Amino acid sequence: MTRKRLSREESREQTRERLLTAAAELFAERGVNGTSVEQIAERAGYTRGAFYGNFEDKHHLVLELLHRRTRRELDEVRALGEGAPSPAEALAPLRAWHRDRARHLDGWLALRMELLLYALRNKEIRPLLATREHFARDAHADGIRQAFAERGVVPPADPAFLALVVHALEDGLLIQRLLSPDDVTDEVVVDAYELLMRSWTALATRGSRPDDDQEGNTP
Repeated sequence: MTRKRLSREESREQTRERLLTAAAELFAERGVNGTSVEQIAERAGYTRGAFYGNFEDKHHLVLELLHRRTRRELDEVRALGEGAPSPAEALAPLRAWHRDRARHLDGWLALRMELLLYALRNKEIRPLLATREHFARDAHADGIRQAFAERGVVPPADPAFLALVVHALEDGLLIQRLLSPDDVTDEVVVDAYELLMRSWTALATRGSRPDDDQEGNTP
């Protein structure tokens, strides 16, 4: 069977993807500062020249890695809800996604922490990392808006703020999952999200009855 020959652009994209994959692995293993250009090229199966033929330097590779990871994860999570009749029914595939991520949590979380540390040490990269975080928070906010619309109640606070709470909680819970795998489940993030939504829905429902306070009920 004749193998299709890659175009020049396809070959270049394949090379870039392999370099980015190799870099992600090495950053998780050794840290960004502990990884050299030569090591990235060697892990990907290329020469140092191939690296510089695709990236200006390691810093620019980190920028591209951040951009691609942001897009990929956002597309994956959004695809989970496609075709679901309601946000509630989208939770089952989301749980499966979290279970799958838990199998690679060491590497996933190590890379995330390394990229955060890199941003702390290099102020010029912080806006890009902030953009990545906003993408994730916007996705959470969309889901929260849909969930409240489905319940027919007004959110007790701006969905963007509620999304910030969920997103920040996710990082903390994943760290706890990594440190205490026997006590924290793979689906802890979804469990926490469901609990928050029930609490916020109850708060929103109570807040929609202003006469309650006039009747002497406690807030």
